[in-house]
Amino acid sequence: MALDRRWPLALFRGAVPVALGLLLWVAVTGGEQERQQTLKGRRAADLTHERRHNELLMAALREAAETEDNVAHRPVPWRK
Repeated sequence: MALDRRWPLALFRGAVPVALGLLLWVAVTGGEQERQQTLKGRRAADLTHERRHNELLMAALREAAETEDNVAHRPVPWRK
């Protein structure tokens, strides 16, 4: 059984998309380390913001619990 001459061409045509896919994958994942570092910095900033928000919320709840008046009916720019 002789090797058909079309086999090498068919293998080449099948290998080209696989090779291009691998090259694109390598190109896209090249900046993954930088992206991870950026996300770590964002998480730290988000946690700081969330802590401050929680502190303000707890202070408002504490004030509402200590007073007899309805704090929900105060004018919008709340002042302490």
